[in-house]
Amino acid sequence: MLSSAAGFVDAVGFIHLGGYFVSFMSGNSTRGGTALAEGNWMGFALAFGLVAAFFFGVVSAAILRRLVPSRKRMAVLLYVTLALASAVVLFDLGVGSWLAPAMMAVAMGAENVIFERDGEVSIGLTYMTGTLVKMGQHIANALTGGEKRLWRRYLLLWLSLTTGSIIGGLAYLALNLNALWIAVGVLVLSVVFNGWLRRSPRRLGSTRVIL
Repeated sequence: MLSSAAGFVDAVGFIHLGGYFVSFMSGNSTRGGTALAEGNWMGFALAFGLVAAFFFGVVSAAILRRLVPSRKRMAVLLYVTLALASAVVLFDLGVGSWLAPAMMAVAMGAENVIFERDGEVSIGLTYMTGTLVKMGQHIANALTGGEKRLWRRYLLLWLSLTTGSIIGGLAYLALNLNALWIAVGVLVLSVVFNGWLRRSPRRLGSTRVIL
């Protein structure tokens, strides 16, 4: 669900910004570097401004997890939801054309901190390069006598993000940045679902990754 929301938001941001990303920072780093080489200072500032906003989202969400250790996942989910909702509100109010994309990047950076183990991200939700590498490694392992099914979880993550990006692109063409309210709705459902999981501890092991 969260990976689909990330794909949705990144597609909306990509179209709105004319080819820049709110969750794929490798792409923005490349675009920023090439913009600088071409003397395109606006493109350089936009690309690395988004990188800075994404990085801020990661750092601030990681600090938030440590401030509320008993409800760390719920706290970060709420943070992501509020950041994304604020992006749409800023757009609708016409307050600073750059603020809405920046808040989208903050939300996407924070989303990657939802699943953390021993201080490291355990499931990357907004970027798929590492996921595809892991899927390839597990397929190779399956073909050479190892575990046969582990690769499927990475395929599911990739398909979720890709499907979300398709839906996000179509939604943006119809609704502009107001399409983000759909992603906000998905995040609200995730908050509700996470609250239900906390009250149903016996179900945690089998359902947590669905988030």
